[in-house]
Amino acid sequence: MVERRWWKESVVYQIYPRSFNDSNNDGIGDIQGIIEKIDYIKKLGIDVIWLCPIYKSPNVDNGYDISDYRKVMNGFGNLQDLEKLIFEIHNRNMKIIMDLVVNHTSDEHDWFINSKESKDNPYRDYYIWEKGKNENKPSSNWESFFGGSTWTYDEGTDEYYLHLFTEKQPDLNWENPEMRNKIYKIMRWWLNKGIDGFRMDVINMISKDKDFPDGEKGPNDDFGDGTPYFLNGPHLYEYLKEMGEKVLFDYDIMTVGETYKFGWENAVKFAKVGDQDLLNMVFHFELMSVDRHEDNKWVKKEINLKEIKEIYKKWNNKLYNKAWNSIYLGNHDQPRIVSRFGDDQKYRKKSAKMLATMMMTMPGTPFIYQGEEIGMTNVAFQDIGKYRDVETINYYRLQTKKGRPRDEVIKEIHRVSRDNSRTPMQWNDQLNAGFSQSTPWIDLNPNYEEINVEKALKEDDSIFYYYQKLIEIRKNNLALIYGRYETILENNEDIFSYKREYKNKKNLIIINFFSDKINFNLSDEINLNEYSLLISNYGNNSYSNNLIKLRPYESLIFTLS
Repeated sequence: MVERRWWKESVVYQIYPRSFNDSNNDGIGDIQGIIEKIDYIKKLGIDVIWLCPIYKSPNVDNGYDISDYRKVMNGFGNLQDLEKLIFEIHNRNMKIIMDLVVNHTSDEHDWFINSKESKDNPYRDYYIWEKGKNENKPSSNWESFFGGSTWTYDEGTDEYYLHLFTEKQPDLNWENPEMRNKIYKIMRWWLNKGIDGFRMDVINMISKDKDFPDGEKGPNDDFGDGTPYFLNGPHLYEYLKEMGEKVLFDYDIMTVGETYKFGWENAVKFAKVGDQDLLNMVFHFELMSVDRHEDNKWVKKEINLKEIKEIYKKWNNKLYNKAWNSIYLGNHDQPRIVSRFGDDQKYRKKSAKMLATMMMTMPGTPFIYQGEEIGMTNVAFQDIGKYRDVETINYYRLQTKKGRPRDEVIKEIHRVSRDNSRTPMQWNDQLNAGFSQSTPWIDLNPNYEEINVEKALKEDDSIFYYYQKLIEIRKNNLALIYGRYETILENNEDIFSYKREYKNKKNLIIINFFSDKINFNLSDEINLNEYSLLISNYGNNSYSNNLIKLRPYESLIFTLS
């Protein structure tokens, strides 16, 4: 028996505050700017808003380097603004979840400032400090996610501290119960302010192998791969269980864990169905590697639809009635979905609608990232000075230092950079796309005159209204939320087709993932005459009996009651 819960039936809209809407015209999006646009989000049909970090931060990694968990970032507003945002969201029968970033802090956090003072400081053990080895070299050869070593030497105390990201983001020591309890108090403080849950940043990195073994190193690599030793570590389950018992289980909230290289086996263990599941759901990354080398996001790989189908089949079938999943194609760390998985030129609108169809008909809770609902695309800055993302800038410096041609590196950045999703929201075709009256913190995508919210709201067949209709269909059709998933035409390399079935309701979804026209026959097990067409991104379709003619990026949802 499927247990119905509000967070399973919700659709989430992710906001990157710095790039969403600037209310005071300083070039930076802010909380008051979000308040101004809540009705727009409500109009789309959204239930939950996920707010990327708004905490006080020096902004080395755009807010994922927190210096004070109980204060709001300069430029975003203050606590009163945030309390008003929470009130306004709840007043529209929506909910709000916030980012929980507790694998690391900023090096400007009071805890780390104290920790760095001396080896016997009470806060020393809040972070991971190690003596050098073999002529005072770092404890391991691990490579940071943003390039370089994960260890930085501190002359004052003659030890190294661990940071899986930038050296300005020291990792917390979760083996310290005093530190853990302070984190739990912070979580409870926010929940008591009325937020409805957390998206937990890199949560499966909080437990490390404290022997710090060297990682495997390729012949051309400067550093080793430490992921086997800091992902899904030995105490991860007990930390999350303790977090649940001390905080989470006391509230009816949504929790979603960002879990790199997690696997469905861990999802079943950590997000299992039941009142005391550790997390409600997880973000897994398998789909995020279908167009890139598994261990190097900058190396392109051609998309194979069969691989995508296999990933969805595995996760949907393995988790069915055992754990809950999340559905996303993009976020603040990924390129724009229509540029990545669709066609951002001739078939931009059709392919954006096709991708929306896929997201809204999969098992799990769908997450829409700001701008997807109007088909925003990747940006292609020619000058590296236009980029703001620390990962992108570090990659450019490292690759050009190695002698690689600048144009080659820039081309990779155009395709993959996280700044693709961080250009300002395109509200209209006026100055700075209506985002701000001042120069934005990062340049706009020049196509804002063609792609913007104001234009989308005036066009009956816009991507926005297609998303709106899909969300409405999903909410009125439990088979699209709780139904069993079954792939059809599994070996077809062009067509993505599947069924969703729940009680006496059946849905059939047929998707052309590419730009070619395709004619094909459905299996004999399905009589299309028994189905009625719910929605198509072309508005109509040519099919007779089981012969279907699909146009480029066409998607169809049929229903059988």
